[in-house]
Amino acid sequence: MAPPSSAGPSGSELAGLGMALAAAVVLPMVAGIVLDGVLHTSPLLVFVGLAVGIVAAVALVYVRYVKRYW
Repeated sequence: MAPPSSAGPSGSELAGLGMALAAAVVLPMVAGIVLDGVLHTSPLLVFVGLAVGIVAAVALVYVRYVKRYW
């Protein structure tokens, strides 16, 4: 039985994943900061943005990598 041609993601895929994860968490937080400033609800929307970012990051990892290699 031959070993699989690729055991996992390459370095460039992992670098792209890191940038995508950073964007998935930072962008909703920045939106929360801006909306908090406009609506004067600080820090409520920052935490909502953080939660949205974490959910988006988990979904991104699942869709891009877990489903592919599982």
